[in-house]
Amino acid sequence: MKTLLNTLYVTLPDAYLALDGENVVVQQKQETLLRVPLHNLEGIVTFGYTGASPALMGGCAERGIALTFLTAHGRFLARVSGSVQGNVLLRKTQYRLSDNEQDSLPLAKNFIIGKLFNARWVVERAVRDHAARLNTEKLKQVSSLLAKSILSVQSAQTLEELRGIEGVAATRYFSVLDDLILQQKEQFFFHGRNRRPPTDNVNAMASFVYALLAHDTSAALESAGLDPYVGFLHRDRPGRVSLALDLVEELRTVLADRFVLTLINTKQVSPDGFIQKENGAVLMDDSCRKAILNAWQKKKQETITHPLLGEKMDWGLVPYAQAMLLARFLRGDLDTYPPFLWK
Repeated sequence: MKTLLNTLYVTLPDAYLALDGENVVVQQKQETLLRVPLHNLEGIVTFGYTGASPALMGGCAERGIALTFLTAHGRFLARVSGSVQGNVLLRKTQYRLSDNEQDSLPLAKNFIIGKLFNARWVVERAVRDHAARLNTEKLKQVSSLLAKSILSVQSAQTLEELRGIEGVAATRYFSVLDDLILQQKEQFFFHGRNRRPPTDNVNAMASFVYALLAHDTSAALESAGLDPYVGFLHRDRPGRVSLALDLVEELRTVLADRFVLTLINTKQVSPDGFIQKENGAVLMDDSCRKAILNAWQKKKQETITHPLLGEKMDWGLVPYAQAMLLARFLRGDLDTYPPFLWK
């Protein structure tokens, strides 16, 4: 199993990243702020506009270190990757299945089954842990509807039908997400998913964390020899990591959403860390982003037992485990791709 190393997050908008020997150097106005050995890193994520040196990009590509560029507010810009890794036959199988929507359908179904199963148990876990503070009847109704949606997914005949089922189920899940916010209710509320730009504090956090999860998942797929840009549920679009987004669907509720709720309910984030612009967009300030990034690194180091493999692993290794299982299915070692089912 892969060893979980560190991801370096650079949040200063005017920071420049360079290579010095075997170290990545973070500079600001010609002053060195930080020096980190590359062998300690599995990824670098930089928020800003100054960029990185060609030497660092090449060094990261050679060492298999994911280097991702995001805007200051977390929107994906680009990733640097090296030469194609893995078995060419594996990728050819991936491309062949992706080209045919009917061949893509069984995989897409399993991604959505994982998403809805995990969404249901996020709701069920909240009922178990906070029954005295929640409308349990309302939550149980949504849980039941999500269970029925899983059955509907299994009988879907096309990707379009599958997306329709998923959309209805996601709306039901989102209808109770606000109920799971137990602290700071006046400043943190969820009345529906919005983005580009997010218009409330919770959506701003969710978009940011989803971007972090997509980065980790893209790196995991590349390490397994797969192309993160060629998906099965998410179809091809230039610059979009479609397969990474497929895997993110399974982990979105159980990892990202629960993480955001924990930050709010334990008051690790403060409403003072958010700024509302004249156009209604809500942005996070640098201190808020740093608090989230620190908590995200800690979250990735928490240990769970993988429900299928039975192995204890860090949360941060779950995308790697799922990427490995997907590669094994495409190679013909497994009869089907097993989604991550948390309970």
